[in-house]
This record gives sequence, C-alpha cells and structure tokens, in this order.
Amino acid sequence: MTPASQSKAKIGIIGAAGRMGQMIAREILGGQHTGATLAAALDHDSCPALGKDMGTLLGLEPCGVKITADKHAAFEAANVVIDFTNASATVDFASLAFQHGTAYVVGTTGLAEKEQGALKVAAQKAAVLQAANMSLGVNLLVSLIEQTAKRLGPDYDIEIFEAHHRHKVDAPSGTALALAEAAAAGRGVLLKDALIPARFGQIGARPEGSIGLSVFRGGDVIGDHTVTFAGMGERLELTHKASDRSLFARGAVTAACWLAGKPAGTYTMKDVLGL
Repeated sequence: MTPASQSKAKIGIIGAAGRMGQMIAREILGGQHTGATLAAALDHDSCPALGKDMGTLLGLEPCGVKITADKHAAFEAANVVIDFTNASATVDFASLAFQHGTAYVVGTTGLAEKEQGALKVAAQKAAVLQAANMSLGVNLLVSLIEQTAKRLGPDYDIEIFEAHHRHKVDAPSGTALALAEAAAAGRGVLLKDALIPARFGQIGARPEGSIGLSVFRGGDVIGDHTVTFAGMGERLELTHKASDRSLFARGAVTAACWLAGKPAGTYTMKDVLGL
C-alpha cells in the first residue's frame, strides 16, 4: 500500500551513513518510490564517510549526493527530511525544520517532554510527522487495537507483549506504548490510570479495565508485538512481526512522499494511511 505523493519529495536523510540511513537511501535510490529523489545526506562532523557519494557508499552507481555535516545546507536542499538518529538530537533538528520550513519525518523513539515540545514548535512552520514505528502494518494494527478495545469493552482484559533484540536500550518499545495508548483511547481512559507495566510477587487479582504490558529482550529479534483481548471463553490476538528492517525504511519514505508539500502542522501515520 503506497499512498500517492502530492508533491515531489526531495528527501534529506539525517544520519545517512548509519544503518537506518543507508536503508532509507537504498530505498530511495532503488527507484521503488517514483515520487522521491535523494536531495541531501547528513551526518555528524566526525563521521568517517563525510564527502563520500551516497550511492558509492551503498555499492551502487554514484548518485551525486555527498554526505555532509552542513545541517543548514541539507535542510535547504530537501523539502522533507527523515530522522532516525537519537532523542538527544531531536531538539536541534526540530529547530532547523522550523527555521527552513522543511517537512520533518521523525522515526526516533524515546522522546521525552522536551523533544515533543520542540516538535510542536516546529509544526508551527513545517509539516511534522512523528511515529514510534514507521511500518505500515504496525500503524494499521494501532488503528485496529483502538477499534477493538472500543467494541469489546472492559469485560475483555488487554495484554500487550513486545519482543526485541538484546541491544535495544529502551523498554517498553515506543510501538508497545503506542498500542497501549490506542487501547486506552478505545476504552476512553488515560493510559497512566490503566497501565500495569510489570508484575512480580503477590499482586492480587487483576484490576478491572487494566492494560498489561510485558517486555522481552534477547537474540536478534527485530520486533514482535502482540495484543491479546482475553474474555470469558475466548481470546482474540492481534500480532505484527517484523522480519526485515527495511520495512521501517520503506514506511518512512512512503511517509516522506506523502508529507512533502503539506502545510505546517502535526501529522501521523494514520493520516498517511487514510485511517
């Protein structure tokens, strides 16, 4: 499912020499997205790949876009940038999006109140789309969870399980929290009032209407998420399993193609998918 682009997406990649940056570049240069061109490749000033052609770095034909540390030049060359770097850099890049009016796609997780505030400010002058997970399938799952929670009601206990590789530093995952927020929204409650993030010891009976969440870390699991609605005599399980990290790059480029040319404001993957 690839929503049509309304404006040619001249995409800049933040963290271009990193693993996700290279995946995004390969997605663009591979030609799968006819509405996208690579306009800028940005990385930090001590990156060993500075000055290299992005295509050459990927083992492809030269594309004419060299990796640079010049942030302003990158934001000027692109009309939409994609960022999968780290939360500590979000405030800086959000400020650049504000200054240049460049659309900003944020796939970075673990954003705190400060970073979220910076994105809100950026959205005054630029189109901003932030998602905990850029997978199109996961974002469809989020919508399904909200609808299911609304229709089944509190007689069905909700449990969320997420699994990731041993090197993931944050827990629970941003995707698991997005699923929990969707379940809470479907129930018409605040997540902070319903969430049970861990269980240990003599915990007593399960509180009615609670949303449980458990975490697994190990091996090379890319990302598994399951939401169970457990009622009397039946269980409904909705699951998404990622088998290839390139799906996140594909979703991010799809989002960037959709976001290019949009007016300033805050957008989500629901908007991209027309949900």
